[in-house]
Amino acid sequence: MIAKIFDLTGKRIYVTGHRGMVGSAIVRRLAACSCDVITASRDEVDLERQEQAEGFLTATKPDVVVVAAGKVGGIHANNVYPAEFIAKNLAIALNTIQGSYKAGVKKLLYLGSSCIYPKFARQPMSEEELLTGPLEPTMPTNLYGPGDNYHPDNSHVVAALIRRVHQSKEDGASTVTVWGTGTPRREFLFVDDLADACVFALEHYTGESHLNVGSGQEVTIADFANLVAGVVDYRGKLVFDTSRPDGTPRKLLDSSKLLEMGWRPRTSLREGLNRTYAEFIAGHCRTS
Repeated sequence: MIAKIFDLTGKRIYVTGHRGMVGSAIVRRLAACSCDVITASRDEVDLERQEQAEGFLTATKPDVVVVAAGKVGGIHANNVYPAEFIAKNLAIALNTIQGSYKAGVKKLLYLGSSCIYPKFARQPMSEEELLTGPLEPTMPTNLYGPGDNYHPDNSHVVAALIRRVHQSKEDGASTVTVWGTGTPRREFLFVDDLADACVFALEHYTGESHLNVGSGQEVTIADFANLVAGVVDYRGKLVFDTSRPDGTPRKLLDSSKLLEMGWRPRTSLREGLNRTYAEFIAGHCRTS
């Protein structure tokens, strides 16, 4: 492992989007860093408004800013609301980054998505694959865990499957529908592993390139759906709706740069799904 080059101890760290799945995981992880975590609700500061974003950053003077705020959704939401998604996320990014610069922030971490890579990028996808071809318009995701959104239309694939399979079990349904053919391959990352990688990058990385963060665990959607059924203890049949979009045929990140620095994911897919489903059953989840 390379030496720590930025000590978070005693630093003021502003985490945007702290109520979301990623932001809340980062706040949990920072609790072990002896730092001062700053959060603010949308009522306190609307990051889509330049004057509010810059005013808040100037007033609070954080040492570090983590940009985890943004409008997110699954394949359906990205298909239906593309203009709204890009407008809101560009505004948040521009206002937060520019406001951080004006406020003298020492370090900024901006979270992106593996959706930035072309639909038919070489696999596994290295950081150099950025902008080498057309993007996948439906923008699938690979992140899951506590704090996810279980909205029936706008959720990501993991939350959508958990909700659908659980409901089928509760209703005693003999079948449950899974979108697509089931053949695409995906790499799923537990959100607490991502949070750990973010803290690791803040402490150990100052390069100009973005860094891939992946689990290294690749699975077909069909196998993944069967794994979810096992976690939920659903005994019915999975039916694949081939009229629904598959999205990118394969999406596996090359995370070797981060791995060579000494970071490692800790959560297996089965363990992560068990923890995620336990939170869902306990009712600590969003459906809006």
